[in-house]
Amino acid sequence: LPLSSQIYPIHLPRETRTRRALLICNIEFESLSRRNGAEVDVEGMTKLLEGLGYVVDVHRNLTSQGMATVMKDFADRREHWTSDSTFLVFMSHGVRAGLCGTKSRDENTDILSLDTIYEKFNNKHCQALLGKPKVVIIQACRGGNVGSVIVSDAADSAMPAPSSAHAIPAGLEGDTICEVHLESDFATLHSSTPDTVSWRSSVTGTLFIQRLIEQFRNHACNSHLEEIFRKVLQSFENFPRQLPSKERATMVRKFYLFPGH
Repeated sequence: LPLSSQIYPIHLPRETRTRRALLICNIEFESLSRRNGAEVDVEGMTKLLEGLGYVVDVHRNLTSQGMATVMKDFADRREHWTSDSTFLVFMSHGVRAGLCGTKSRDENTDILSLDTIYEKFNNKHCQALLGKPKVVIIQACRGGNVGSVIVSDAADSAMPAPSSAHAIPAGLEGDTICEVHLESDFATLHSSTPDTVSWRSSVTGTLFIQRLIEQFRNHACNSHLEEIFRKVLQSFENFPRQLPSKERATMVRKFYLFPGH
């Protein structure tokens, strides 16, 4: 393959390109503890993404329903048509099954399932980002209680059966239908592995976001995204209590951010 087809294209000149990023950060909760230091993460991530050419939509203190609504509105933004990629950043308390909304009291109340993120931005619901990198950054604990829930990996009943999903309407030739993957071009970095805790300082913010920003600052100019993710993981080698984890990776090309271009 020619080199150009192995990396994601940068669309449009910088002046007309409209990169957007979404950042949702829950700090204040009705029942759970306040996430002191989280504001430092918001500032750091916002600055980083702006430096990479994204206009950042920041939302704070939402319920799981509020997060879902904000994601849908963001997925519908016209700017994605003239963008080449997006970042979706989530910071909150978390459990094995997902992210805590502001009304969360335990593992079953007001939890945003991670599946919802991928559903809102998949190729069916967000066609403007079809074939474009969607980078998901999740800062949240994923358990830590003895009673952490294990999510079954049974097939999602909401997924259309393969046979019916792309049935060709009668009377049409097959080549008029463009069949695409339901979900593609995602790269996800969680702050920790499943069932484990993520660490946060009330002064400097979370260890994960801190180190992520540092690696992007140092390496976005010469490394592609997966390589930057690996460097973030490597930075935790000597911190046995937490290891970020790459998941749900469906990027088919290398994603270079080309800062400044």
